[in-house]
Amino acid sequence: MAKIKQISAREILNAKGIPSVEATVMLNDGKIGTASCPSGTSVGNYEASELRDHDENHFQGNGVLKAIASVQDVIAPALLGMEATKQPEIDKKMIEMDGTQNKGRLGANAILSVSMAVAKAAAKSSLLPTFLYLREFVQKGNTPVKIPTPIFNVLNGGKHAGENIDFQEFMMIPASSKSYSESLNMIYVLYQSLKKTLEQNNLTTLIGDEGGFAPKLPSNKDGLNLLKSAIDTTSFRFGFDVFLGLDVAATNLFTEGKYHIKDKTMPMSGSDMISFYQDINKEFHLLYLEDPLAEDDWSSWSNLYSQLSQQTLLVGDDLTATNPYRLQMALDKKAITGIIIKPNQIGTVIEALAVVEVAREMGLKIIVSHRSGETNDDFIADFAVAVSSDYVKFGSPVRGERVAKYNRLLEIEREIKSL
Repeated sequence: MAKIKQISAREILNAKGIPSVEATVMLNDGKIGTASCPSGTSVGNYEASELRDHDENHFQGNGVLKAIASVQDVIAPALLGMEATKQPEIDKKMIEMDGTQNKGRLGANAILSVSMAVAKAAAKSSLLPTFLYLREFVQKGNTPVKIPTPIFNVLNGGKHAGENIDFQEFMMIPASSKSYSESLNMIYVLYQSLKKTLEQNNLTTLIGDEGGFAPKLPSNKDGLNLLKSAIDTTSFRFGFDVFLGLDVAATNLFTEGKYHIKDKTMPMSGSDMISFYQDINKEFHLLYLEDPLAEDDWSSWSNLYSQLSQQTLLVGDDLTATNPYRLQMALDKKAITGIIIKPNQIGTVIEALAVVEVAREMGLKIIVSHRSGETNDDFIADFAVAVSSDYVKFGSPVRGERVAKYNRLLEIEREIKSL
């Protein structure tokens, strides 16, 4: 069995120009795995903690030299000589060395970068593509290897686009009956149609953090209308070939117990927000609704579940934070029917896999997601296929750090056909 021979790390820039950790793991058989950790912009309170330097003279405090030191001075000496295929033991050792609830001592960015790099190196040593290697750690049963349905964020708002509009993501979702290649072709056509629709309405076609257009709009409903208009000018059928979804990131809209959105002149209670969602759902038949309420507004979540869970996929992101305790709370309170999985919210590959397993056993839909501060690392694409996730969220079909994931899925699609 190949053993870990060397671990190093360096500071790189992510897609937003902010420093990130890249780790490289070398095995004694010469195989190498390199992985980098993304960062969130809209970060939930229950996520694992990134370690940053807070030195104003180095990237204005955003440097990650402390996390690099965690890798090279603490993690590397402890993992050298361990068998690379023992991912659970490797991740457990890093968790124990950190010793905090949120990985705040060594940094989730340090730990996850090494965790992913180990998995990549071990996959190469095992002569398997990463998605097939990772499946060995999943209770897969008879689940076929498949490409998840992509969810495309084509209109960016909230913290992803300078607060141009309240809701963070306006999404187009191809029908799950479409092949991945067909979905990619479809979204190309729809994305270009949306661009033309914006131009015809004298709206900007500049893009936000995740590659979606970022026009300044009077209301959130206007965003949905633009998406529907863009679909209607193509041959694709709204509600049949393609559906709409929202990531509201509602915690960012919640202050002093009230929700504040452009669509309403007065601050709204949780019940008012639920009525708003019911109204727009009647018109747009939302397939997908993520973080529609604040991450601690549990009573409203349960109320929304009773009202809409039979019609719309209700998804927790900030609510659940890829955290087993938050997931259990959401299940106990009957709050969600789907869960976002972001490995950097929990901090290791094995912990992320474990949350997927619990969620699947409880009948939730699995959505594996990128972050707004992505790198060109495509590990998340392999991870999504490995766990047979129902959906993936990688942003729009533009920008290198998004396209890297979509192109990796194309490659996996080809690899699957040859299995």
